[in-house]
Amino acid sequence: MSAFDDVDIDLLRRYSEPGPRYTSYPTAPVFTEDFGADDFEAEIRRSNERDPTRPLSLYFHLPFCDTLCYFCGCTMIATRRPEKKERYLDVLEREIDRVAAMIDPRRRVVQLHWGGGTPTDYAPDQIRRLAAYIRERFRFADDAECSCEIDPRGLTREHMEALRDGGFNRVSMGVQDFDPRVQEAVNRVQPEDVTRRVIEWSRELGFRSVNLDFIYGLPHQSAATFGTTLEKIIELRPERIAVFNFAYVPWLKKHHRQLIDPDALPGPDERLAILKMTIERLCRAGYVYIGMDHFALPDDELAVAFRTKTLHRNFQGYSTHAGCDLYGLGMSAISQLDDAYAQNHKELAAYYEAVESGRLATRCGWRLDDDDRLRRDVIMRIMCDSALEIPDIEARHGIDFRAYFADAIERMQRFVDDGLVTWRDDGFDVSEAGRLVIRNIAMCFDRHLERLRRDRPLFSKTV
Repeated sequence: MSAFDDVDIDLLRRYSEPGPRYTSYPTAPVFTEDFGADDFEAEIRRSNERDPTRPLSLYFHLPFCDTLCYFCGCTMIATRRPEKKERYLDVLEREIDRVAAMIDPRRRVVQLHWGGGTPTDYAPDQIRRLAAYIRERFRFADDAECSCEIDPRGLTREHMEALRDGGFNRVSMGVQDFDPRVQEAVNRVQPEDVTRRVIEWSRELGFRSVNLDFIYGLPHQSAATFGTTLEKIIELRPERIAVFNFAYVPWLKKHHRQLIDPDALPGPDERLAILKMTIERLCRAGYVYIGMDHFALPDDELAVAFRTKTLHRNFQGYSTHAGCDLYGLGMSAISQLDDAYAQNHKELAAYYEAVESGRLATRCGWRLDDDDRLRRDVIMRIMCDSALEIPDIEARHGIDFRAYFADAIERMQRFVDDGLVTWRDDGFDVSEAGRLVIRNIAMCFDRHLERLRRDRPLFSKTV
């Protein structure tokens, strides 16, 4: 029997409200243009001085795709023009030079991720070029975790060989759904045998982990049809699985409004049924439910980190690498230092202009105060541990938790009344059912949220 068999769908429905995913705190909508390139450069210097050996995590945003997937919420550019993609590499290399020159050379990269867009929209020789350029300018730890998002459509074995030769040891590929009708509705036709072939290449070439991404809440999905997709997922046995709730935000993404038929979307009850079924089946198949939308096999580093309460969360989702400075390069990429966030320009022309003028590409950011750091710590532990140890928080931040967070504790009472949170003398635990609304629980501690909600709609539904 699954721990989620007794989840009350009516209960979850009450908590389906807009809210952040908390890949950071404060969340990106809080960032301000008052924080610019000079501020970020000062934070980089301060980080070097504080700890010249603090490890690095690098993220590179490669925004191009051949076509637009209608569900996409990423910062991407659909183009088939090779000269446009080539110029981006030229400018990105200049940004790499600028950022690398600011970072203490003793610092080593322990995590690398390429996202987009579609990084494998580039040719194998371009993948080799960029991978080599990065490694020439940063020092990598011998056991660095290096992952790349790939699109099986149009991918060749040479692409995979180029990634392996560039030092990558993990790949993550989007599937979304194996159902052809759903694929056609979102302009992502990806035959099942194409996905299977790329997984086989990954294993033959020695990649140590394969992650598959799926989305529930897409047009024409139902619990019955997605159940068939789950059977195929379990058969493929990827090391990690992400099953995201479709962030339908027509007020933010014009193509959602223009290209997706809202009448074809599954209703709230059907979405919740899909979520409940997905967790039950994957857990019964031996996967560990990490949280929110992530699953991993028991011996995967992510599952180990979850068990040992060393899990971390950043802009790529759940991670095993806490204690790093994250530097994001490329248009729209976000950097996360201990005391600040910085986001690059989201528009290609503005990004090019900044880099080619010799400046950092920072468009906006945020410098954290003591309250931000405290709340980030609390929200991170809730999101990663499904629990909170009050003495640890009080010792790290020098506060009386119950006095400082009296208003948040009051907001949490509805979760206690519904059996989703249980208080103890030294903290609280989130129940299995409560983990399905973990974002809602974390929202109790977000001091910026009320203002963001008041200004304009920003977030997708939490469940």
